[in-house]
Amino acid sequence: MIHLQTINLKPAASKQNGFPFTLPLVQNFGEIELRSAVSFFVGENGSGKSTLIEAIAAGVNLPAVGGEDIARDKSLAHARALGKQLKFGWRNKTHRGFFLRAEDFFNFAKRLQTTMAELQEIADGFEDEYTGYALGLAQGSALGQRQALIERYGKDPDAQSHGESFLKLFQSRFVPGGLYLLDEPEAPLSPQRQLALLSMIKEMTAQDAQFLIATHSPILMAYPEAQIFSFDAHPVREIAYDDVEHVSLTRAFLNNPNSFLRYL
Repeated sequence: MIHLQTINLKPAASKQNGFPFTLPLVQNFGEIELRSAVSFFVGENGSGKSTLIEAIAAGVNLPAVGGEDIARDKSLAHARALGKQLKFGWRNKTHRGFFLRAEDFFNFAKRLQTTMAELQEIADGFEDEYTGYALGLAQGSALGQRQALIERYGKDPDAQSHGESFLKLFQSRFVPGGLYLLDEPEAPLSPQRQLALLSMIKEMTAQDAQFLIATHSPILMAYPEAQIFSFDAHPVREIAYDDVEHVSLTRAFLNNPNSFLRYL
């Protein structure tokens, strides 16, 4: 399902000053037409792909996973400013889904572990105050909340690899018919885990999900029938997989690594 079909810039954006309105991406903005359930934003760091993902999330008011709420996150102030100047064309407007940055995932895992430990400490503390039936009632709420987190995210997120925890988080928060904005989700994932994420995305698109993903990963970009938008071009343009610089460079390196390493 393609929920979000087009992304445009409002005319008033030309009157805005400062970052991110100074980015070539914004100053040369052209309509982005989404025709696939999976679209990738690619380009060098600083090209604006992550900034646009963040601005879309702010503009459509998606919940953030792992980080602060988009409306309060200080690191997303520029994204909120740009998001107000974006115009969206919907086929089926949805408020389901989420926005996720790789760096927010690591913060989320730490907070989750801390919360589980605190709930266990609260429950253990009641043993000094209550016994029997009263103890069970007192501990019930804290242990119930802890168990709910375990069932959703696993007993010990720290005992899992970052990749396992990331995929568990992603899977636990998925709902059908959602719009999912992911910024460099490959960061905590091994190549094998990236393939697992692709499989998960395929399952989700079969349940009317749509994905916009900013990435450097040639593995993720290879998703069948995905659109790939190059942010190294101004305005942004759609390109073929084999024309992506990260793909051609990775392929050349793997075919003959010594031709690169001899210059180190």
